[in-house]
Amino acid sequence: MKILRPLLLSSVLSASALAQTYQVAVIPKGTTHEFWKSIHAGALAAAGELKAEGVRVDVIWKGPLREDDREQQVQVVENFVGRGVSGIVLAPLDAKALVAPVETAVRACIPVVIIDSGLDSKLPAATVSTDNYKGGVLGARRLAALLGGKGRVILLRVLAGSTSTEQREAGFFDTIAKEFPGIAIISSDQHAGATRDTAKAVSENLLNRFGHEVTGIFAPNESSATGMLLALRDSGMAGGKVKLVGFDTGTLTVAALKAGDLQGLVVQNPFKMGYLGVKTMVAALSGKKVELSIDTGCELVTKENMAEPAMAELLHPPLGKYLK
Repeated sequence: MKILRPLLLSSVLSASALAQTYQVAVIPKGTTHEFWKSIHAGALAAAGELKAEGVRVDVIWKGPLREDDREQQVQVVENFVGRGVSGIVLAPLDAKALVAPVETAVRACIPVVIIDSGLDSKLPAATVSTDNYKGGVLGARRLAALLGGKGRVILLRVLAGSTSTEQREAGFFDTIAKEFPGIAIISSDQHAGATRDTAKAVSENLLNRFGHEVTGIFAPNESSATGMLLALRDSGMAGGKVKLVGFDTGTLTVAALKAGDLQGLVVQNPFKMGYLGVKTMVAALSGKKVELSIDTGCELVTKENMAEPAMAELLHPPLGKYLK
């Protein structure tokens, strides 16, 4: 036994030495919307699972407050490169503005996994996101069904340069144009901006201008859908008088779906996005081959199907379990 004990201790020490520790920076587009909180929770869930497998991952969560602060997001990426983190999981605010800092990171041997929204670069290790064009198609078909294939609709855009929402807008616009000749898009050049307050102000202007003729509206993210919802309520056009189809979950939009003030939500899986973003990053850091493009899926949720288990899970991710 005197001989075996040191051997056993040596084995334990060797196993401990082999355990990997990574610092992974997760950088969202913003930090206020519930969508990003779900991504954060998913990232922490992945770290917990990896810890149980003997791989320690320290998730460092930091991003700009507003989803239109490109300069701040660039600075966040540059700061993490300077700190020498193991890897970066990034939801780029702008497909072009974030190219330089991301390529600087990769050249410094810090791999980058893109989540949520595309980047005009081939250097990231992988992209984990929704098929956003498909999400726009789902939104168009839902709104068209609500209108019986006839009507006059508004496409409320979000932010110029945001690939994810631009793809949703393109999916919506193309589908209405190709499949529903009885529907006219009467406004498609207004941007909601980064917050529900800016979205509400833009929505109020649109309703003042087109309120006498609009029959349906598509809002392609959480803040634009919330802002338009509030404007419709204030103007007395909610409750289905003007059909509203939104994108992403939020406390107000989910409640409005149940109440009948919103008639459809195209829902992503941000929890899964954050989870797979970190898991994919650690796989890349470990030298494993990863898929270049990973689709996290999206679903159309309505008042009729929102209580189904699969839909309820998307609408109510387990944030409290991971975000203390």
